[in-house]
Amino acid sequence: MTARVDVSANRARREWGHRAQIARILWGLCYPLFRLSPRPFWAWRVWLLRCFGAEIGRGVHIHPTVRITIPWHLRVDDQAAVGDQVILYALGHIHIGARATVSQNAHLCAGSHDLSDPARALVRSPISIGADAWVCADAFVGPGVRIGAGAVLGARAVAMKDLPAGQTGVGNPMQIKERS
Repeated sequence: MTARVDVSANRARREWGHRAQIARILWGLCYPLFRLSPRPFWAWRVWLLRCFGAEIGRGVHIHPTVRITIPWHLRVDDQAAVGDQVILYALGHIHIGARATVSQNAHLCAGSHDLSDPARALVRSPISIGADAWVCADAFVGPGVRIGAGAVLGARAVAMKDLPAGQTGVGNPMQIKERS
């Protein structure tokens, strides 16, 4: 009988260097300072995110219940808003454009796994939300997806492909429609 070897620990070491692992631990320890801050403490949360390498513009509102995996992979431009219970799974970079809105319970997932690889290697694919775009409540944005400027991803829609500028995406799978 052969012994089963757990490769997950070795894989994690390859995918995350020691500095990144330490930074993630420190972010986990400081996250309660973000999470438990009163709702109107926008500047405090922005300052804390900047301390961890996030690029945050002016007038940004990020709610205290937002879950951010890796803040140094996050860029949020001026006057953007990220609502309650949003998940920013920033294994890859996430860019939220100026005046864009990511509504409550939306999930931006900038990472996946290579399913053709037996070891299921991590794949980090950036997400971009264009200026003046709106990701509505409960919507999901998959790895590598670009939501164009002024586009609207409807409530509970699933974007696994790009949504062109000025268009509306609805449903699962997402159907693209002209904005009315």
